[in-house]
Amino acid sequence: MSQLDRKPTGGTPKTFGLDRHNAKIGGVCSGIARYFWMDPLLVRLIFAIGAIAGFGSFILIYLGIWLVAD
Repeated sequence: MSQLDRKPTGGTPKTFGLDRHNAKIGGVCSGIARYFWMDPLLVRLIFAIGAIAGFGSFILIYLGIWLVAD
């Protein structure tokens, strides 16, 4: 069974955390993708485009999440 086939169980609350198993740098994008049931590549592309178009503001957001999460 793939990771996309798994559905959250009804009794447990949905919590955010870094996904160090699928991480490329810090696990932030893969953690966001796991939380919203998305493809990690899509989240990484959003962060990359946001970092270029937003003059680095997404880099600060990424670092902030990396420091606060887990």
